[in-house]
Amino acid sequence: MNRFEEKLAEHAVPLKRSDLETLQINVGRKCNQACRHCHVDAAPWRTEMMSAETADRIQDWIRMHRPKIVDITGGAPEISEHFRPLVRTAKASGCHVIDRNNLTILEEPGFESLHTFLADHEVEVVASLPCYSSENVSKQRGQGVFEKSIRGLQKLNGIGYGKDPLWLNLVYNPLGAQLPGPQEALEEDYKAILSKEFGITFNHLFTITNQPIARFAEDLRASNQWDAYMTLLSQSFNPETIPGLMCGSTLNVGYEGQVYDCDFNQMLNMPIQGETNLHLWDLDPSTWRTRSIRTGNHCLACAAGAGSSCTGSLS
Repeated sequence: MNRFEEKLAEHAVPLKRSDLETLQINVGRKCNQACRHCHVDAAPWRTEMMSAETADRIQDWIRMHRPKIVDITGGAPEISEHFRPLVRTAKASGCHVIDRNNLTILEEPGFESLHTFLADHEVEVVASLPCYSSENVSKQRGQGVFEKSIRGLQKLNGIGYGKDPLWLNLVYNPLGAQLPGPQEALEEDYKAILSKEFGITFNHLFTITNQPIARFAEDLRASNQWDAYMTLLSQSFNPETIPGLMCGSTLNVGYEGQVYDCDFNQMLNMPIQGETNLHLWDLDPSTWRTRSIRTGNHCLACAAGAGSSCTGSLS
């Protein structure tokens, strides 16, 4: 029994699935950035990317089962040659599509038309902007990233993003080994400062707790903060977050087609419970709720404080 399961038992809270709502697709590890908090260890030098055969089989599954939401992530998912076909297939199948966008990709050569493609297909953009301060963003994501991100947001605003139906949501990650502040208050601050200083508007801010895996875990150990951070997560366990955890309604698929309970489990090579090499095209959604959810100590991050999911806080 891991520390997360101990907390579930202590509070007598069951972890179970609801209806399958979201298919989250990780198309690969390649990215134009190498952020310190990245749970994927994505970077420009990574080569692990989805093949054409895998992309075709995933599109066939989408056409057949038509999930409510298709959430595409990476790396920088737009780098994949299969990103646009996946978007087109999902939209044609009646799915709401989300692009996990790092904003700086909008300035990369070859991606000049990306924002118009996203708008044409009414893709919701969920964009990482870990702070409204250039100094703090530079610490997490590198020099010049904040300025590129601001220009990316202005480009999206310029074609209508930030208003229905072109949803533009931002993601905040804390700087260091701490929990995010209150989501509503941070959203108010973000909206006020970004509007005043840069004329930027957006719909919502999502606060997401840093996961103790990959690069962030390396930083915790290097700075001797690992034990303290895990203790913070454990002591901040909130049983009210459990019904809303994303693993209850989201099916995650990796760049090779294997399925996982979440993107974090994928990075830890923890495939969905029951089979070691189950692929999306072998999974009948009607059996999904019968499978138990696979957990680890890292799950404490999703249940700490106000909770953390791909759509922000939970309580």
